[in-house]
Amino acid sequence: MESFALHSLSTTTTTTFSTSLYTRISLLHRLPKPLSITKSSPSIPLLSTIRSSTQKPLFFSAFHTKNKTIDLKFRILALDTKSSDNPLSDSSEKPTPPQKGAKLIPLLISVSIGLIVRFAVPKPIGITPQAWQLLSIFLSTIAGLILSPLPVAAWAFLGLTTLLVTKTLSFTTAFSAFTNEVIWLIVISFFFARGFVKTGLGDRIATYFVKWLGKSTLGLSYGLILSEVLIAPAMPSTTARAGGVFLPIIKSLSLSAGSKPGDSSSTKLGSYLIQSQMQCAASSSSLFLTAAAQNLLCFKLAGELGVMIPNPWISWLKAASLPALISLLVTPLVLYKLYPPETKDTPDAPAVAAKKLETMGSVTKNEWTMVGTMLLAVSLWVFGDAIGIPSVVAAMIGLSILLLLGVLDWDDCLSEKSAWDTLAWFAVLVGMASQLTNLGVISWMSGCVSKNLQSLSLSWPAAFGVLQASYFFIHYLFAGQIGHVGALYSAFLAMHLAAGVPATLAALALAYNTNLFGALTHYSSGQSAVYYGAGYMDLPDVFKLGFVMALINAIIWGVTGTFWWKFLGLY
Repeated sequence: MESFALHSLSTTTTTTFSTSLYTRISLLHRLPKPLSITKSSPSIPLLSTIRSSTQKPLFFSAFHTKNKTIDLKFRILALDTKSSDNPLSDSSEKPTPPQKGAKLIPLLISVSIGLIVRFAVPKPIGITPQAWQLLSIFLSTIAGLILSPLPVAAWAFLGLTTLLVTKTLSFTTAFSAFTNEVIWLIVISFFFARGFVKTGLGDRIATYFVKWLGKSTLGLSYGLILSEVLIAPAMPSTTARAGGVFLPIIKSLSLSAGSKPGDSSSTKLGSYLIQSQMQCAASSSSLFLTAAAQNLLCFKLAGELGVMIPNPWISWLKAASLPALISLLVTPLVLYKLYPPETKDTPDAPAVAAKKLETMGSVTKNEWTMVGTMLLAVSLWVFGDAIGIPSVVAAMIGLSILLLLGVLDWDDCLSEKSAWDTLAWFAVLVGMASQLTNLGVISWMSGCVSKNLQSLSLSWPAAFGVLQASYFFIHYLFAGQIGHVGALYSAFLAMHLAAGVPATLAALALAYNTNLFGALTHYSSGQSAVYYGAGYMDLPDVFKLGFVMALINAIIWGVTGTFWWKFLGLY
């Protein structure tokens, strides 16, 4: 699930990836000289000195002392420690405590939208009072997802409570989506991602590709991209892949090449590798149904509108394969011209990777267990329809194996807050969207759009292009992909169907677009926030390159897809 809230990931050297952590890392990197901080807290007895990573780095580690690597959590705690020896602390100023409760202005705007629709806008003929009231609550919920008066799940809970207090839906109906198979598949995918990070398997796979292809900057980029393509179908979270696997490797390689975040040297290597990986993550997520949580949600919402795609894993892969692979091949080359690294050759990178692999040692039993479990899960996802095993059951079998063999324990699952947070607000949104369909609101909206399109005399290909472009660029208003899907996917799919667009083509194209706009801005997806937080990219470059690459991807997918999807019989 790629929401703007970043995942909390555990490794053998625990690292928490969050926006606030990256802000602190960036602060360290931007210091003009080495930073020395004397321990003053008895809770950290072994920590005496911290040096900035602008000093000579050790391989694959973001922070270093003179003799050993210090756990990242302790470093951040040390920076937070208020002592007279800490140059970042100011005894005369107390930090502003975080705001408690809802943000007033976003709260008023979000609630007002629903009240205006409910009481000021005339109810259309053919829509029941219950349906109109549900739509008003749904619109307030969507407005809150955009404006964020509260965290996403908390706001969704308020929407759910409002449904029950106003008797818009019964308790059973309001909570019906909590038993949805797709939502539980998404939740379990978070646990798989944690397994990749905890065992170090993802790190090992990516490091091998660096060793094999890393002699030049361009080759290094392709090596990292290929490793993500290999990991993606069994690690269904682009944010987890970014924060838990690829960013640590890219940062270490960049620092060893003298490319430092927040510094003029960032363009030597780090800026290009970060931007290339961020842009290509969109295509690697588009390639496989199980490569991102939002893909599964798109399929669920399409099914709610009656668009049923047989053998979904294979159907998705076949339709995405050609345009996605072309995009993965072209993107690093285009960025190499538009956003060139100063360092063209990286002859030391394979040696760095080899040393890292030597340090990691031989493949552990838990890593082999993870490999076997993921091969089993992917096989069942591919062939499950033929043998009568649903995708969610395949995922449950995989998770059960990991728990039985001790690769994961239940505390790992409980501490994966992103999974449970996703369960809460996904289920609320899916439940609302499903009832809007059942009560006829979506069909009414699609009928209105159909009449407008007919008045413009647009053919279905023209309507397809207009609606796809609108769905894509409206993402500038959303912080994260899942919120966008929950808010607009059903409505836009209904518009496509009303305009005469073939159902399977419309459902798949919207789902692919959901991945492609993940690199549009620094807030458009979880992985974009992770990569931007590393401090190697300037914000104007993120927006400029995000827009340019969006246009290039539109050309690649539009032109290639026109012929490929015709060949596959999608229209």
